[in-house]
Amino acid sequence: MSEPSEYSESGNPIYRYEPRKSPFEPAIGDPKHIQAIDEHIKKHIGEVSWVFHEIISDLVHIDVHFVNPTNERPFFTLVTSGMSARAMKVPEGAEELSYAELVLCLPPNWQVLQEDFKNEDNYWPIRLLKMLARMPHEYETWLGAGHTLPNGDPPEPLAGNTNFCGAILASPILAPDGFGALQATPELTIHFYSVIPLYAEEMNLKLSKGAEVLFERLEEDQVSELIDVKRKNVAKKRFGLF
Repeated sequence: MSEPSEYSESGNPIYRYEPRKSPFEPAIGDPKHIQAIDEHIKKHIGEVSWVFHEIISDLVHIDVHFVNPTNERPFFTLVTSGMSARAMKVPEGAEELSYAELVLCLPPNWQVLQEDFKNEDNYWPIRLLKMLARMPHEYETWLGAGHTLPNGDPPEPLAGNTNFCGAILASPILAPDGFGALQATPELTIHFYSVIPLYAEEMNLKLSKGAEVLFERLEEDQVSELIDVKRKNVAKKRFGLF
């Protein structure tokens, strides 16, 4: 695992990654591994309605499992499989966190047909999940709760219909108890992290004040992994930023 490039005002390490130099490495999914994740989703969230399959995969094969809205969960739930096909390069002593998958939710009126994904305004949450899921393997690093990733340097909006410029990982907020970890084998625990898109100011708040302050603000405004492209920016308080 690489050393931090610098440290933020709050003392958090900041990593800046060079473009990958290793060649494309084809990957295919392990049916047993995917089935275990599918069954975990079914047990805690609901029946998987369909899967957005990756056609050509580099390093890991990332699929996105969709659970349709229900009366109990009136929104789409999206869960990755494939990120945990390889161990991440976690710090010494954090080996238990080596395997992860990601989850986010979409409003029930989100356009999720195959044709709809030709429009980036519909597709960007899926692109974000796939990018984050592959990133730790591409750069030989790791992702866990409290980690933020900007969309570029400087950060740019993720799509034309939102000003979100990055994301933070957190424990799943909208999932029931028991969903957050899957004991896939006696030696392998898969941790599930929610993906919460952020505004640039919110990422700056985390850098200057720390993840705890940002999480407090998000909790106050009941921000979760359910995407609302027009939600309030929690870093913009009544008398200005922060």
